[in-house]
Amino acid sequence: MIGEMISRIRMEKNIVKAELARRTNINVGHISHIEKEERNPSHRALKAICRALGIPYQPLMYTYDKIITQEQRNNKMCEHIPYDKILAVGSLDDFIKCPIDFPSASIAFKITDDSMSPRLEKGVYAFLEFNSPLENKDIGVFEYDNKIIVRRYIVRKDALVLRADNKEFTDIILSEDTKYNIIGKVLGTNTGLIF
Repeated sequence: MIGEMISRIRMEKNIVKAELARRTNINVGHISHIEKEERNPSHRALKAICRALGIPYQPLMYTYDKIITQEQRNNKMCEHIPYDKILAVGSLDDFIKCPIDFPSASIAFKITDDSMSPRLEKGVYAFLEFNSPLENKDIGVFEYDNKIIVRRYIVRKDALVLRADNKEFTDIILSEDTKYNIIGKVLGTNTGLIF
Protein backbone atom coordinates (compact mmCIF):
# COMPACT_ATOMS: atom_id res chain seq x y z
CA MET A 1 0.00 0.00 0.00
CA ILE A 2 2.82 2.42 0.78
CA GLY A 3 4.12 2.28 -2.79
CA GLU A 4 0.67 3.03 -4.22
CA MET A 5 0.36 5.95 -1.81
CA ILE A 6 3.77 7.35 -2.81
CA SER A 7 2.90 7.00 -6.50
CA ARG A 8 -0.48 8.71 -6.00
CA ILE A 9 1.04 11.62 -4.07
CA ARG A 10 3.90 12.06 -6.53
CA MET A 11 1.47 12.20 -9.46
CA GLU A 12 -0.93 14.56 -7.64
CA LYS A 13 2.02 16.90 -7.07
CA ASN A 14 3.14 16.58 -10.72
CA ILE A 15 6.58 15.27 -9.81
CA VAL A 16 8.19 12.78 -12.18
CA LYS A 17 10.18 9.85 -10.78
CA ALA A 18 13.47 11.32 -11.96
CA GLU A 19 12.80 14.53 -10.04
CA LEU A 20 11.85 12.59 -6.89
CA ALA A 21 15.05 10.57 -7.27
CA ARG A 22 17.07 13.78 -7.57
CA ARG A 23 15.39 15.38 -4.53
CA THR A 24 15.89 12.29 -2.36
CA ASN A 25 19.18 10.96 -3.69
CA ILE A 26 17.46 7.60 -4.18
CA ASN A 27 18.00 5.70 -7.42
CA VAL A 28 15.06 6.09 -9.82
CA GLY A 29 14.97 2.30 -10.26
CA HIS A 30 14.54 1.85 -6.51
CA ILE A 31 11.72 4.39 -6.50
CA SER A 32 10.04 2.43 -9.30
CA HIS A 33 10.32 -0.79 -7.25
CA ILE A 34 8.80 0.98 -4.24
CA GLU A 35 5.89 2.36 -6.25
CA LYS A 36 5.20 -1.06 -7.81
CA GLU A 37 5.05 -2.56 -4.28
CA GLU A 38 8.06 -4.77 -5.04
CA ARG A 39 10.07 -3.23 -2.17
CA ASN A 40 9.35 -1.19 0.92
CA PRO A 41 11.45 1.92 1.49
CA SER A 42 13.66 2.03 4.55
CA HIS A 43 12.46 4.43 7.23
CA ARG A 44 15.26 6.79 6.26
CA ALA A 45 14.24 6.64 2.58
CA LEU A 46 10.57 7.15 3.49
CA LYS A 47 11.46 10.26 5.49
CA ALA A 48 13.43 11.61 2.52
CA ILE A 49 10.54 10.86 0.13
CA CYS A 50 8.04 12.59 2.45
CA ARG A 51 10.32 15.61 2.77
CA ALA A 52 10.70 15.78 -1.03
CA LEU A 53 6.92 15.51 -1.51
CA GLY A 54 6.25 18.13 1.18
CA ILE A 55 4.08 15.87 3.36
CA PRO A 56 4.30 14.65 6.96
CA TYR A 57 6.05 11.33 7.53
CA GLN A 58 3.77 9.66 10.10
CA PRO A 59 0.55 9.29 8.02
CA LEU A 60 2.47 7.33 5.36
CA MET A 61 4.31 5.35 8.01
CA TYR A 62 0.94 3.93 9.14
CA THR A 63 0.55 2.38 5.68
CA TYR A 64 4.00 0.77 5.75
CA ASP A 65 3.07 -2.90 6.06
CA LYS A 66 -0.50 -2.76 4.77
CA ILE A 67 -1.49 -4.75 1.69
CA ILE A 68 -4.36 -3.69 -0.57
CA THR A 69 -6.66 -6.38 -1.93
CA GLN A 70 -8.03 -6.23 -5.46
CA GLU A 71 -11.49 -5.37 -4.10
CA GLN A 72 -10.00 -2.47 -2.11
CA ARG A 73 -8.10 -1.34 -5.21
CA ASN A 74 -11.35 -1.49 -7.24
CA ASN A 75 -13.04 0.66 -4.57
CA LYS A 76 -10.16 3.19 -4.79
CA MET A 77 -9.27 2.73 -1.11
CA CYS A 78 -5.93 4.57 -1.44
CA GLU A 79 -7.70 7.69 -2.70
CA HIS A 80 -9.52 7.96 0.63
CA ILE A 81 -6.53 7.50 2.94
CA PRO A 82 -5.33 11.00 3.93
CA TYR A 83 -1.59 11.56 3.61
CA ASP A 84 -1.32 15.19 4.62
CA LYS A 85 -3.58 15.24 7.67
CA ILE A 86 -3.19 14.16 11.26
CA LEU A 87 -5.94 13.67 13.80
CA ALA A 88 -6.54 16.71 16.03
CA VAL A 89 -7.48 15.76 19.58
CA GLY A 90 -9.72 18.20 21.47
CA SER A 91 -8.85 16.96 24.95
CA LEU A 92 -6.79 14.31 26.64
CA ASP A 93 -8.51 12.05 29.14
CA ASP A 94 -5.62 9.88 30.16
CA PHE A 95 -3.39 7.12 28.97
CA ILE A 96 -5.10 3.77 28.56
CA LYS A 97 -3.36 0.42 28.56
CA CYS A 98 -3.15 -1.04 25.06
CA PRO A 99 -4.21 -4.70 25.16
CA ILE A 100 -1.83 -7.25 23.66
CA ASP A 101 -4.70 -8.18 21.28
CA PHE A 102 -4.29 -4.81 19.49
CA PRO A 103 -0.54 -4.40 18.88
CA SER A 104 -1.15 -2.15 15.85
CA ALA A 105 -3.42 0.31 17.70
CA SER A 106 -2.47 3.94 17.13
CA ILE A 107 -4.84 5.60 19.59
CA ALA A 108 -7.76 4.89 21.92
CA PHE A 109 -10.76 7.20 21.65
CA LYS A 110 -14.00 7.46 23.56
CA ILE A 111 -17.23 6.65 21.71
CA THR A 112 -19.38 9.78 22.05
CA ASP A 113 -22.71 8.71 20.57
CA ASP A 114 -24.90 5.62 20.23
CA SER A 115 -24.66 5.27 16.43
CA MET A 116 -22.81 1.95 16.75
CA SER A 117 -24.83 0.50 19.65
CA PRO A 118 -24.94 -2.19 20.83
CA ARG A 119 -21.47 -3.12 19.46
CA LEU A 120 -19.81 0.15 20.55
CA GLU A 121 -21.66 1.66 23.49
CA LYS A 122 -21.35 5.35 24.27
CA GLY A 123 -18.49 5.94 26.74
CA VAL A 124 -16.33 2.90 25.93
CA TYR A 125 -12.87 3.33 24.47
CA ALA A 126 -12.23 1.97 21.00
CA PHE A 127 -8.74 1.18 19.71
CA LEU A 128 -8.00 2.57 16.27
CA GLU A 129 -5.32 1.62 13.76
CA PHE A 130 -4.62 4.70 11.60
CA ASN A 131 -4.69 4.56 7.79
CA SER A 132 -5.62 0.90 7.70
CA PRO A 133 -7.45 -0.36 4.60
CA LEU A 134 -10.93 -1.65 5.36
CA GLU A 135 -12.60 -4.89 4.35
CA ASN A 136 -16.33 -5.34 3.89
CA LYS A 137 -18.17 -4.94 7.24
CA ASP A 138 -15.14 -3.56 9.14
CA ILE A 139 -15.86 -0.74 11.56
CA GLY A 140 -13.93 2.37 10.66
CA VAL A 141 -13.51 5.99 11.62
CA PHE A 142 -14.23 8.38 8.77
CA GLU A 143 -14.05 12.07 7.98
CA TYR A 144 -17.32 12.79 6.21
CA ASP A 145 -19.21 16.06 5.76
CA ASN A 146 -16.67 17.87 7.99
CA LYS A 147 -17.38 15.47 10.88
CA ILE A 148 -15.60 12.49 12.35
CA ILE A 149 -17.92 9.48 12.45
CA VAL A 150 -17.68 5.79 13.33
CA ARG A 151 -19.48 3.49 10.91
CA ARG A 152 -19.40 0.03 9.39
CA TYR A 153 -17.86 -0.05 5.89
CA ILE A 154 -20.20 -2.00 3.59
CA VAL A 155 -19.23 -3.04 0.07
CA ARG A 156 -22.27 -3.60 -2.15
CA LYS A 157 -22.24 -4.39 -5.86
CA ASP A 158 -23.70 -0.98 -6.68
CA ALA A 159 -22.19 1.25 -3.97
CA LEU A 160 -20.08 1.67 -0.87
CA VAL A 161 -22.07 2.38 2.29
CA LEU A 162 -21.19 3.77 5.72
CA ARG A 163 -23.70 2.12 8.05
CA ALA A 164 -24.44 2.66 11.71
CA ASP A 165 -25.28 -0.47 13.69
CA ASN A 166 -28.03 1.54 15.38
CA LYS A 167 -30.91 1.40 12.88
CA GLU A 168 -32.09 4.91 13.92
CA PHE A 169 -29.19 6.35 11.90
CA THR A 170 -29.44 6.65 8.12
CA ASP A 171 -26.99 4.88 5.80
CA ILE A 172 -24.50 7.08 3.99
CA ILE A 173 -24.24 6.01 0.35
CA LEU A 174 -20.84 6.84 -1.14
CA SER A 175 -20.56 7.66 -4.83
CA GLU A 176 -17.37 8.18 -6.81
CA ASP A 177 -17.78 11.93 -6.23
CA THR A 178 -18.32 11.68 -2.46
CA LYS A 179 -15.58 13.37 -0.44
CA TYR A 180 -14.58 11.25 2.55
CA ASN A 181 -11.43 10.05 4.25
CA ILE A 182 -10.74 6.79 6.03
CA ILE A 183 -8.98 7.66 9.27
CA GLY A 184 -8.56 4.07 10.33
CA LYS A 185 -9.94 0.74 11.42
CA VAL A 186 -11.50 0.04 14.82
CA LEU A 187 -9.78 -3.03 16.26
CA GLY A 188 -11.82 -3.50 19.44
CA THR A 189 -12.66 -1.88 22.77
CA ASN A 190 -11.42 -1.64 26.32
CA THR A 191 -14.33 -3.86 27.37
CA GLY A 192 -12.64 -6.80 25.69
CA LEU A 193 -14.76 -6.75 22.54
CA ILE A 194 -12.65 -7.79 19.55
CA PHE A 195 -13.83 -7.31 15.96
